[in-house]
Amino acid sequence: MNTDPDHLLAAARPLVVRYCRARLDPDSADDVAQDVCVALLKALPRRPPERPFPDFVCGIARSKVAAARKAAARQDEPVAELPDEPDASLGPEHHALRRELRERMAKVLGVLPRRQREIVVLRVVVGLTAEETAAAVGSTPGAVRVAQHRALGRLRQVVTAATLAW
Repeated sequence: MNTDPDHLLAAARPLVVRYCRARLDPDSADDVAQDVCVALLKALPRRPPERPFPDFVCGIARSKVAAARKAAARQDEPVAELPDEPDASLGPEHHALRRELRERMAKVLGVLPRRQREIVVLRVVVGLTAEETAAAVGSTPGAVRVAQHRALGRLRQVVTAATLAW
């Protein structure tokens, strides 16, 4: 495995961005992903060589996401930040649809226990292997596959029931 920091960061960044976007509001996800990458670069020299790299990255990302959620919860009054210039590429309809989709996905994933939810995000959204996910959540690859299978089955039931209710 190439241990060059630039190479490691280039390999980790897409996973970090997907993880943060799956766990946070898109307005803050990219900033948190950047924080994760900076923390990753600072922590690389202290990484135990026996610790798998995806586990190492997920640990940092999990910590930064948790900190961002706590900080967002502590804010008394949200304050809108105005961009320097308007984003002409995306209209208000696009933003409304993205927000609605994000809220629906959070609601659907909310039916899962925390551990299953984390496994689904790491496997499906981030794209980690069962082995990498197992290292990240402190489990075995077999247990990760079983938990993922059960979680996806539960999600299928919830989505089917919601579709039938329409």
